[in-house]
Amino acid sequence: MEDTPNQANAGTTPEQFGIQNIYIKDISFETPNSPQIFTQEWKPQIELELSNKINPLNEGVYEVVLNITATVKAAEKTAFLVEIHQAGIFTMSGFREDKLLYMLNSYCPTILFPFARETVSNIVTRGGFQSLWLAPINFDALYDQQLQEKQQQGQKTMIH
Repeated sequence: MEDTPNQANAGTTPEQFGIQNIYIKDISFETPNSPQIFTQEWKPQIELELSNKINPLNEGVYEVVLNITATVKAAEKTAFLVEIHQAGIFTMSGFREDKLLYMLNSYCPTILFPFARETVSNIVTRGGFQSLWLAPINFDALYDQQLQEKQQQGQKTMIH
């Protein structure tokens, strides 16, 4: 006989999640080739780097930092570079380890991304360029990909 969800969780702490704060930890905007870049034909090429960092603060309290770096080039010259470290402090309890890792590496970055996206667009506009709207990111897919890569590396390590 299979346990129902209520029976499976009986005697365990219920999952709890909270947001304590969302803030910008670091931000940078550079236009190394201005003002000349404004006189060139605008056919931008965008390179995007994305990562996150998790800092345990207290029992069940974590800082998650979503790092985004966007480099935009026109005619092989860097038009601008914008970097943001969008952070949040999250409280979590009652999660199994695998689900906690998912929450920290996918769910929390999903919450932080719209804040970072809006800030990037605003700062790029204030820098004299057209808005840069970053496309939505599927953090679940990125997390699954990261797990598969770690699993494959683990298997390769075991073989050798």
